[in-house]
Amino acid sequence: MLQNIRVVLVNTSHPGNIGGAARAMKNMGLSRLVLVEPRLFPHHEADARASGADDILAGAQVVASLEDALVGCNLVLGTSARDRRIPWPLLDPRECGTKVIEEAAQGSEIALVFGREDSGLTNEELQRCHFHVHIPSDPTFSSLNLAAAVQVLGYEVRMAWLAAEGQPSKVEKTEVTSPRSETLATMDELERYFEHLEQTLVDIEFLDPDKPRHLMARLRRLYGRSSVSRAEMNILRGILTETQKAARGELIKRKK
Repeated sequence: MLQNIRVVLVNTSHPGNIGGAARAMKNMGLSRLVLVEPRLFPHHEADARASGADDILAGAQVVASLEDALVGCNLVLGTSARDRRIPWPLLDPRECGTKVIEEAAQGSEIALVFGREDSGLTNEELQRCHFHVHIPSDPTFSSLNLAAAVQVLGYEVRMAWLAAEGQPSKVEKTEVTSPRSETLATMDELERYFEHLEQTLVDIEFLDPDKPRHLMARLRRLYGRSSVSRAEMNILRGILTETQKAARGELIKRKK
């Protein structure tokens, strides 16, 4: 599906921006880059800014006109940073991502077109696009770097693709631990912990054994919701032990 999507850069003046765009594309799983009359390409600055996306640059297609870049496309979306005299169907980046993936899923060839760094796309070029896409940046500082604009639309395309594929958009982090440390503490281990905890709370005078109220019951309920592992239990027991040592040291100081 993603291979049906091409990123088209028109008359890019700075080769570093081509490299930055290539990096942004690779981050988001896009691989087809088309360059319309770039000022300088290939160029060592493009290679440097690509930061490992050299395969995107190596496979980039260089053409003489936007018409050549759009050959075979069924859907063309052009980025527009300002209002135009001629009303045109307008999408925001999220809508763009959804539209692109819906069409790509049907086998359509799609182009995301980005204009010149200083002036964007001309009215004539925008009229070759089915939709215009506007990134709603802060109007007091609305100019985006070319690679940043590619990153924004690439991200929205990827999020829409992940949703369409039923893949998670976030990866849960898991601890790299031993099997024992992942095992939940047993009830007898918890009981020993609660005895240790109660004694420590008495030692530091947080719990009055003559008036315990419901403190330990509430703490039991709290830890019961936490699914404490054996590794975590060892940490908690260690904290209690050091707390008791500190409490004894403070008591000795008071007696002196």
